[in-house]
Amino acid sequence: MPYLKTLLVFVLLGLQLLPEANAQKKSKSAGLLSTNQAKTVNGLVEGTMEESGVRAFKGIPFAAPPTGDLRWREPQPVQNWQGVRSAKKFGPRAMQLPIFGDMNFRSDGMSEDCLYLNVWTPAKSEKEKLPVLVYFYGGGFMAGDGSEPRYDGESMAKKGIVAVTVNYRLGAFGFFAHPELTKESPHGASGNYGYLDQSAALHWVRQNIAAFGGDPARVTIAGESAGSISVSAQMASPLSKNLIAGAIGESGALVNTALDPVPLAEAEQNGVNFAKSLGANSLAELRAIPAQQLLEATGKPGVGRFVATLDGYFFPKSPVAIFAAGEQAKVPLLAGWNSEEMTYMAVLGREEPTVENYKNAVQRLYGDKAEAILNVYPASTAEEVVQAATDLAGDRFIAYSTWKWMDLHSQTAGKPVYRYLYERPRPPMVPEMGNASSGLAGGVVKENDPNAIKMPQARGAVHSAEIEYALGNLASNKVYAWTQEDYKVSEVMQSYFANFIKTGDPNGKGLPTWPAANKGDKVQIMHIDVKSEAKPEQHRARYELLDKMHTK
Repeated sequence: MPYLKTLLVFVLLGLQLLPEANAQKKSKSAGLLSTNQAKTVNGLVEGTMEESGVRAFKGIPFAAPPTGDLRWREPQPVQNWQGVRSAKKFGPRAMQLPIFGDMNFRSDGMSEDCLYLNVWTPAKSEKEKLPVLVYFYGGGFMAGDGSEPRYDGESMAKKGIVAVTVNYRLGAFGFFAHPELTKESPHGASGNYGYLDQSAALHWVRQNIAAFGGDPARVTIAGESAGSISVSAQMASPLSKNLIAGAIGESGALVNTALDPVPLAEAEQNGVNFAKSLGANSLAELRAIPAQQLLEATGKPGVGRFVATLDGYFFPKSPVAIFAAGEQAKVPLLAGWNSEEMTYMAVLGREEPTVENYKNAVQRLYGDKAEAILNVYPASTAEEVVQAATDLAGDRFIAYSTWKWMDLHSQTAGKPVYRYLYERPRPPMVPEMGNASSGLAGGVVKENDPNAIKMPQARGAVHSAEIEYALGNLASNKVYAWTQEDYKVSEVMQSYFANFIKTGDPNGKGLPTWPAANKGDKVQIMHIDVKSEAKPEQHRARYELLDKMHTK
């Protein structure tokens, strides 16, 4: 009898516990995301729930800190951690000088220890397999950070996408080559550390993004300016090309540009010269120099830019040769540039925009080829000079190389290429900005800054102007007085991008039809403005001429 009584108590207790057990089982099936946690291969991370319902995970390490003996080494694995790691604030930004006036950061200071990424996800569980966007920031490989509000991933996440921003090493920390570095490398390579960081981040995404509800087989990489150049670089590299399902490039490509990789021997000699200027006679001495001191040395007169190398590892050959041979990632590509990538002053300097001054400037730039340039960039009035010089300056700066990338990809990839021209000028600044004016690359020049270069009034969309529109982050930029029309343009552009990330095709309900850019004379370009519409390509002759001049 006592046995039966005890059994009855356990049965009753068991019946009472069943709802709780079911709740635990249900919670487990919902996954860690329901507690704002995610399980990476290195350990648990805990982020925050935004008001929108999007979960944000900030400052997740994707590689070991590249400090001490790891300075100028390819990114190394992250050490596992015990317990739950907080992912509620951005990590430090990469070492950089304050170059661009349009950058503001939410990062936890600046440090050589900078290899962190950020994830925004709308997923309720890790089983959702949502499309993924990995975004690389711009800044000329000298500045920028994944914490910048214009790259914030929450807006894209609200459209059903897992968004990721990635930090990578910059300047001398990211692109310094040296014979001793090449010798110690298991790959006999040096100089492409910034690109290797991006590749390591893509490998991290392949391994971990499912824990955030993302699909590792549906990763679209994107970026603007240096970020767009990075997209083309990752498409070209055998280390990354199989990790990519789609690509978006905003103004820039590592194809026939001033930032093309240089031969390793040339980059090594540049590194030796830089080391001598620092009084460093060995790699050990170079690694012992404090990061801030090294950074300040890169800003001294006469120190050139640190560019990528043809290292035989990340780049087995030049990117243009890789794309021409069809050895790149064969994925859909959406790319384009803005209507005023560079001011006419880049051609005319401080001279008045007269026809005579324009012709003389073209003569100085092109010599006996000046007539051919004037034929495709014609101008017979002062007004036409401003437009022609603006077009020529923008093409020389970034549009031609972006065109070449798309043209090669359309010929060798067997995948659709969607091309745009972004034309919406920014609105005036808010009254609180006073007499400030626009500077280079979208920066802001205060009226009491005597050293800054003030730009003439923009006639079109300047370099970098499209970022907040494309990523749905207009409200994060407090400089400009955005209008309903601006938000309309943003909704259209962001919808195109979101559709492309989800399906490899930007088209969708309620949007103007965007045809793929076919080869030859049938190329269609989506002109993005208050009224967005596809139009036939009109300026192919310009790019074919620049291409002919480049390849001679």
